[in-house]
Amino acid sequence: MRLEPKPAPSLFISLSYPVLAILATFIIAAVLVMIAGAEPFSVFYLVFKGAAGSQFALLETLTRATPLIFTGLAIAVAFRAKLWNIGAEAQLYAGAVMVVLLGTGAISAPPIIMIPIIIAGAMLAGALLLLGPAILKVRFGVDEVVTTLLLNFIFLLVVSLLLEGPLKDPMGLGWPQSERIIADARLPRIIQGKRLHYGFIIAIASAVGVWIIMARTTLGYEMRSVGHNPEAAKFAGIPVNRVLVKTALLSGGLAALAGVSEVAGLKGNLTLDISPGFGYTGIVVAMLALLNPLGVVISAIFVAGIFVGADAMSRAAGVPSYISEVMVATALLCMVTAIMLTRYRIRWK
Repeated sequence: MRLEPKPAPSLFISLSYPVLAILATFIIAAVLVMIAGAEPFSVFYLVFKGAAGSQFALLETLTRATPLIFTGLAIAVAFRAKLWNIGAEAQLYAGAVMVVLLGTGAISAPPIIMIPIIIAGAMLAGALLLLGPAILKVRFGVDEVVTTLLLNFIFLLVVSLLLEGPLKDPMGLGWPQSERIIADARLPRIIQGKRLHYGFIIAIASAVGVWIIMARTTLGYEMRSVGHNPEAAKFAGIPVNRVLVKTALLSGGLAALAGVSEVAGLKGNLTLDISPGFGYTGIVVAMLALLNPLGVVISAIFVAGIFVGADAMSRAAGVPSYISEVMVATALLCMVTAIMLTRYRIRWK
């Protein structure tokens, strides 16, 4: 068996394969649901109802989607330039740490000034965290997959050290958590009494901004060129190493905004479990969106809906909620296969 490149696919082919991938995901999930002893259509209905069947459910889905939009954008930006950023989880926590450092009383200002300062500081922290692996890649050829992946575990240990030391809340009854940030540093809620906050609006604006950068600016053209063929880009006069560094700074800053949304928008303080793996799930979100920044929003809401709906479905149908993780992983595998079949044809010897 060998793979042969296809000519440029038509728009119909480019759209039909991802749709078939989602359909295959639901078919595989249906088989697993039947093995678990439940009726697939009832389970899928309960998932949909739990994710969007009421105002509360829909707002919870959008709340869960907010950090996934940021990490999905971070991955989409990096992967577009063939910079394999697997460290969005660490960059998320870097942004969260900066929110605590700036938002627990270090500076005093009204929200209209305080919140932009916190956002800028968090983005700087995330950008600098990815800058190290990027420099190691362009200067010494070190594989960024290894460095960014290992940095996740290293930085989590750093956060644990901080929460047991300098950042530990003296009123936290011994729990490893930070002090709560002041009210002026909090992102306001979109609807009073609900958990959805203005981090979701910032996430939508970020997606539009990244799309403009990718589609309408010189940097976006350079990133796409480097991603397609770095040697050809270099021959055309594009500074490949400089583009990779700029890409790393943008990607790390976007991932750090997920930490801002969770601490300043939702939790109010920092703990070790603010992220159940948003950085890793961002890879799935970006791949499902085919690295399109606007598609990341839809993909993040889809993935968040599966997780939120599966929790409600599990209580109602008695099917383990882990089916949601299987569905997301299956969706990723099916989408990767669809992308491959879009670009290549299989020849059998």
